[in-house]
Amino acid sequence: MPSDRKISTLATLVTHLTLLVLLAWAIPAAASAASPDAEAPLEGVSLTIYSSADPAGFDPQRFIAQQRQGYDPQSASQVPGFGVVRDNRILDLDAGLNRVAFTDVAQFIDPTTVSLVDLSGARRPVEVVEQQFQFDLVSPQKLLDAYLDREITVLVPRGDTALPVTGTLLGTTQGRLVLQTPDGLRMVNGGNEIELGALPDGLLTRPTLVWKLWSPQAGRRPVRTAYQTEGLTWRSDYNLVLDPSDTHADLGAWVTLLNLSGTAYADARLKLIAGDVRRLAQYYSFDQLEEMEGITSMAAIRDTPEPFEEKSFFEYHLYTLPRPVTIHQNATQQLALFPTKTGVDVEKVLVYYGLPDQARYWLYSSPNADRNLGNQSSSKVDVYLRFDNEEANGLGLPLPAGKVRVYKADATGDGALEFVGEDVIGHTPKGNEVLIKIGQSFDVTGERTQTDFRTDHDGHWIEETVQIKVKNAKNVPQKVLVRETLYRWTNWTILHASHAHEKIDSRTIHFPVTVPAEGEETVTYTVRYTW
Repeated sequence: MPSDRKISTLATLVTHLTLLVLLAWAIPAAASAASPDAEAPLEGVSLTIYSSADPAGFDPQRFIAQQRQGYDPQSASQVPGFGVVRDNRILDLDAGLNRVAFTDVAQFIDPTTVSLVDLSGARRPVEVVEQQFQFDLVSPQKLLDAYLDREITVLVPRGDTALPVTGTLLGTTQGRLVLQTPDGLRMVNGGNEIELGALPDGLLTRPTLVWKLWSPQAGRRPVRTAYQTEGLTWRSDYNLVLDPSDTHADLGAWVTLLNLSGTAYADARLKLIAGDVRRLAQYYSFDQLEEMEGITSMAAIRDTPEPFEEKSFFEYHLYTLPRPVTIHQNATQQLALFPTKTGVDVEKVLVYYGLPDQARYWLYSSPNADRNLGNQSSSKVDVYLRFDNEEANGLGLPLPAGKVRVYKADATGDGALEFVGEDVIGHTPKGNEVLIKIGQSFDVTGERTQTDFRTDHDGHWIEETVQIKVKNAKNVPQKVLVRETLYRWTNWTILHASHAHEKIDSRTIHFPVTVPAEGEETVTYTVRYTW
């Protein structure tokens, strides 16, 4: 009988062998679970779209209009954005070398970004021997070139009929065809109708990705192709609907997609990246804007199931649509970005800035004692809407840059939503304030006047007294923020003022005032500049 020591050693060895077997099974399983491909479907397209569009100057409708007027080969390169396409397929491969061609790919691929990966997890994966993007598509001239030394038929007009001329095509020069016919050489106009046979080998009707793949064995293999393409972008569009009191609003958000990449993406898994992603390419923007169709009711915002799911991703934000969507070619389409946020607290802010707009940028290398500078008064009072992007206010989510359109219901009329203004916002993190300028007041106006100006060059000071009148033609009081820029020099002191003021920065002060109904309020202050 074996000794107890031998039995113990044998048991230890069996235990170690069992652990090794379990580890050999568990490690690949864990690696497979950690792999991003483990959860990916075996077949289907996923698409991530990046945007560099300026919400103020980018209009998708401009590109669609170009398409309607005729194909522009440069239009895709002008689209401010790009896409990353990932296409999972199952290939039936022979053992050894295989040639695989994909024709349903984007026309504006960046060939340097193309890749193919074996997703089978096999110990000996499929290897890429060679890959190429063939984009030299068929054209009338290429067809004729392919038919050199071959027989064609040209229909030559003769009055109300056409005479067929058949012969061997010897050449094409400056729109003329040279044919060898049984009756000798004929030169005919290449603009006539031409009858050809089958499409010659080697000519492409669609852009094609071609791979030479080496497979260690025959059988079906799941693979993923990936590439970047021009002609794809997106932007955010927000609809803000005010309540009758202008103190609450419903905020809906849409994603507007533009696809000029040269192909459609059926049942694609869609992701969007929001943020300023650096890419070494040059894009173009346009100043001309054409209005997109506005909403007509809140139902247009609310009845939008399964919006995007958002999460932080590197230094950007990633939006994933939880359902497949078909992205159509040469088209724009809108998808809900997030569920409508109702009852958001908003504040209407009236701002009077009586100086010329450029005054806020006036900077001088020495004190400016020109008493006439800044005396041109504006009467316009700007209208802003302000709200906090916080959870306590029903929001608290990242807002990608986009255009905000503001509507309000005609409560005493037919109840229809009327457009009252729009503005653009930049990328706005949660917790930040949103301020949008939507127009100028009709009933509230202002007037700015310089009432006194003194200077003492020996004493190194300038004193200026300013009077600002704000008038209110409405039958209810109005809160107005009077904004002033102190532009003559960097060192200044307010000697006296009729109203309390707030210093905003080194050269800006605010006077918050309440203007009585059908009345006016006058603000005066004296500022001294020293050097």
